Amino acid sequence: MKKRFFVTGTDTDAGKTYVTVGLLNAAQRAGLKSIGLKPIAAGADRVDGKLRNDDALLIQQASSVKLAYEQVNPVVLEEAIAPHIAAMKEGRLITVSRLEGFIKGALLTPNAFALVEGAGGWRVPLNDRELLSDLARKLEFPVILVVNMKLGCLNHAILTAEAIIRDGLTLAGWVANSGSEKMPCYEENLASLTSIMSAPLLGVLPWNESEEDSTQAFDELFLAL
Repeated sequence: MKKRFFVTGTDTDAGKTYVTVGLLNAAQRAGLKSIGLKPIAAGADRVDGKLRNDDALLIQQASSVKLAYEQVNPVVLEEAIAPHIAAMKEGRLITVSRLEGFIKGALLTPNAFALVEGAGGWRVPLNDRELLSDLARKLEFPVILVVNMKLGCLNHAILTAEAIIRDGLTLAGWVANSGSEKMPCYEENLASLTSIMSAPLLGVLPWNESEEDSTQAFDELFLAL
């Protein structure tokens, strides 16, 4: 049975790519054919004359099924700003239907585990009428919410979870990502979210974890899905 998830976060730099890459590596350790996609990315450098986004490159490398960069990240924008603004400045139009087509085309390649990583948070605009959450609704994949454990995360996490569920999607669970520094009252905030959130806590990624601890954390997170 194929497992497919949409990965979103409470905000920009919440750790979506960190979680996506970690889960893809765990899937590979489990012997599964895995694919990671970053359909839209804003912020890229030119490599041999072509735009390449660092997060998309990491996802491409972590996938056990090797796809061309253009399949992993079909829409890449140069400026690291809101995607719809970056697209407007480049004279491009991003639509849900186009992104959906790219994703479904890439996922025709045989796979058992696939992750589609969003950009920014849940309600990021794609154009003047459509949001990134509209793409997630079209795909109908269960959603993994990465919570950036910092001051303000309670409000961000609860509102995002409510929006995902209100959009008619399954919230598979949430991941507590602590980043490079531990927030004040970390344990208390984690306990509050665990009691309030309507979906299970899939895993906790400690702020000072070693490589061995990180591998174990992602293996456990993968098994929880």
